[in-house]
Amino acid sequence: MINYILENTKLPKDSIVNTVILLNQDCTIPFISRYRKEATGNLDEVQIGDIVKYKEQFETLEKRKTTILKALDEQGVLTTELKIKINNCKDSITLEDLYLPFKKSRKTKAETARQNGLEPLAKIIMFQNSNDLLSVAQRFVSQTIVSSEDALEGARHIIAEWINERIDIRTNLRQQLERHAIISTKVIKSKLKNEDAQKFRDYFEWEEALSRIPSHRLLAILRAEKEGFIRIKIDIDNERALDYIDRKLIKSQNESADHIELAITDAYKRLLFPSLSNEALQKAKDKADEAAISIFAKNLKQLLLGSPLGEKRVLAIDPGFRSGCKLVCLDEKGDLKHNENIYPHAPKNDQTGAMKKISFLTEAYKIEAIAIGNGTASRETEALVRKIRFNRDIQVFVVSEAGASIYSASKIARDEFPNYDVTVRGSVSIGRRLQDPLAELVKIDAKSIGVGQYQHDVDQSKLKKELDVVVENCVNSVGVNINTASHSLLSYVSGIGPKLAENIVNYRSKKGKFTSRKDIKKVPRLGDKAFEQGAGFLRIKDGNNPLDDSAVHPESYLVVQQMAKDMRVSISELIGNKSILQQIDLKNYVSNSVGLPTLQDIIKELEKPGLDIREQAKVFTFNQNIKTINDLSEGQLLPGIVNNITAFGCFVDVGIKESGLIHVSNLSDSFVKDVNEHVHLHQQIVVKVLEVDVARKRIQLKLHKKTDA
Repeated sequence: MINYILENTKLPKDSIVNTVILLNQDCTIPFISRYRKEATGNLDEVQIGDIVKYKEQFETLEKRKTTILKALDEQGVLTTELKIKINNCKDSITLEDLYLPFKKSRKTKAETARQNGLEPLAKIIMFQNSNDLLSVAQRFVSQTIVSSEDALEGARHIIAEWINERIDIRTNLRQQLERHAIISTKVIKSKLKNEDAQKFRDYFEWEEALSRIPSHRLLAILRAEKEGFIRIKIDIDNERALDYIDRKLIKSQNESADHIELAITDAYKRLLFPSLSNEALQKAKDKADEAAISIFAKNLKQLLLGSPLGEKRVLAIDPGFRSGCKLVCLDEKGDLKHNENIYPHAPKNDQTGAMKKISFLTEAYKIEAIAIGNGTASRETEALVRKIRFNRDIQVFVVSEAGASIYSASKIARDEFPNYDVTVRGSVSIGRRLQDPLAELVKIDAKSIGVGQYQHDVDQSKLKKELDVVVENCVNSVGVNINTASHSLLSYVSGIGPKLAENIVNYRSKKGKFTSRKDIKKVPRLGDKAFEQGAGFLRIKDGNNPLDDSAVHPESYLVVQQMAKDMRVSISELIGNKSILQQIDLKNYVSNSVGLPTLQDIIKELEKPGLDIREQAKVFTFNQNIKTINDLSEGQLLPGIVNNITAFGCFVDVGIKESGLIHVSNLSDSFVKDVNEHVHLHQQIVVKVLEVDVARKRIQLKLHKKTDA
């Protein structure tokens, strides 16, 4: 396992060995990367994640080897040579090729021929010594084989299967597909008038090297095929492929060679190419999935670590036309205090009443900020709010609604607000997203948040696994207030999980607030291991021990106490006191259990305990003259917010229903390798309008400048 991980990651061997030991002790990635730096050689969460990935791959491969060896042994065909080959196998494709000749599959043409006693004839043909095969084949005529021609055909089926099972031939054909395969598409003419098909019209007649097709394009083509609008074909140079097999198998120029030639063509067209071209397409799909999932993961991380407003009283508005705008008032903790509807837009157009109501509620509930959802009627509602003259400075934010409807109809939302309908729950979610995006977004299935490309087309189990890791890493990098966190947020804390999160919430509701990290051990079923993994990420505000509101792990409290004692100050006086902390000689505190990396982290944390790594939320204003796509024209410079990032560019909200696209070629004057190196989600930028296609509702933009980092 260690060598397998080493080959795939190129990380130091000692780091891999120690990380695997920690993983086998049920340690989590966030815990290992934060609190076991000495053991791992300071590996970060991404490197540890790679070790986890290849460890699991290796274990899956070994499990499959065991299954195959057992099956071969039961069939009585397991030779010493075959066993060695299987045990030495380093990838699943080669392993399955080794197993292919022994698989018990459905009844094939070759199997039928074997049952009819034609395998000896197939061997005679393969020896390539005979020129009078018709008379040889006559000996195999029976009740089921009525002629020499039938016998020869059956023998060719057996030979075709042998060819299909040749590892060298399969390997060569795979290489040809990998290097030279062309993917092409043709539209299904009967679907040309279908409105949905027009989304894929760029791919109605398309041809490209399979090895070079970008992730987003392949996923789009596969979706178009799945929806029945196009047909996909994979091609290579068939003559070159057949020529290779000929050279491998044909050693003479006689009648036997003619029959082998026929068997080669049959094997290629019926068995080899259909199977291996599908395999090549699936491999390309897996690669495309990996790229799409990686982009989604990066976007999700940026979204979850989005700027929080903090503990401020918020009035949240879920805008709408006919159904009105839903208002909710939230206190600093995000608790619902009031809700009602206003109808400022058509058909009622009660703008005066709506403005009075908003003004009254901001005073009554001492509102400090207003959050407006970015859905239908968002711009109109924002314009209305900005007309109101408040008695004090109230910040107005437009907040993404993506996934709010999923949350509002979920069990989590029903449990939180059993006496309110989905409109109230959705509005609460909008307000809480402004207060703390991370705490609110963890309640929503990550792929419903809408910050990726073709997320519904990729392998869903791989997507979920990757996104869960991202959420876990984000939650633990920020830390969680154990006295206010929801069940959803707590469940992502290292070592906790859904069941213990539920136990924590139940314990908190019965016993009241936690006053120290020691109290966490009193939660039912929360044992030493869970405490070790989670304690450093759980914060206790205004508790008995000031270290409980920091990322310093309880296992290091004694070190901090010794530091304070040596500097002749209390722990409270030590925390935040940079001048004293910089005087501490860390070498004096190095031991077998605590190394320099941990001590450096402790000092960094003590300088700014509980510091939120996220930036503060900033107000943003769209161009108020741009309300629909018809208001756009080429050359305009507009403020916008990046609302999605893909492999081919980023989408920007310029304050209208349709988002504009900055293609990678328009992000920079130089080559763009990674879109994320140039922009990030929710970044405020200025864009230049390049092209507006009103009919297709497409807007092409160019990055003009960045207004925030």
